[in-house]
Amino acid sequence: MVTSRLSFSLTVSGETTWTSRLSASDCVMMNVSLLTAAQTHLCFSQRAAFPRVVPDRQQHYEYESVVFDCEGLDGLTGWRVMREIKAGVTICASQWEKSKGPCTINPAFSSDSGTYWCEAGEKRSNVVNITVTAGPVILDSPVLPVMVGDAVTLRCRKKRTSDLTADFFKDGVLIKSNSTGNLTLHSVFKTNEGLYKCRVSQTEESAESFLAVRREKLTVSHYGRV
Repeated sequence: MVTSRLSFSLTVSGETTWTSRLSASDCVMMNVSLLTAAQTHLCFSQRAAFPRVVPDRQQHYEYESVVFDCEGLDGLTGWRVMREIKAGVTICASQWEKSKGPCTINPAFSSDSGTYWCEAGEKRSNVVNITVTAGPVILDSPVLPVMVGDAVTLRCRKKRTSDLTADFFKDGVLIKSNSTGNLTLHSVFKTNEGLYKCRVSQTEESAESFLAVRREKLTVSHYGRV
């Protein structure tokens, strides 16, 4: 069987800052916001699995702890967490000798923003996108693509604030204002796919995160859903 290799690149202000290549078949093209709201195209294999991320959200505050877990994917052990950040492609762990198994970033910084995936020999998982921000507002949205028909709640979070009114945007267009800081999509469709962000106090807003919607089940680590 011939496996095609497809590339994706990150473009900021019209300049391509880095490019990566993925092996995939039966792919879904998606626009994803990376780092400073730059947009890229990622090709996700419908057959490959996804790593597990804790906490289960795309956006994180600086100085938080973020864990990436690959063990159990496809019934294999010995997975290594890899990442592509602005500085380039690196192992997630601080040392190669300790790079197998879960990877914990504690504390996380904005420089840790990027794409993460699992590798074991010739096998490679799909990527997940993570944004670490120094700002006070983040959008709590799922790391993994959601299935058509699922109920999904996006939450706007602000440091040291429990109740807040938030404006929610999809692809740059205001879609709802909510006094609870939540946006619930009761039964998602492919038309709900897109870039989401939230804004509070008319001036403070989160980064954008891509909500992906798929029609088939996902495979994640043995802690997650299959």
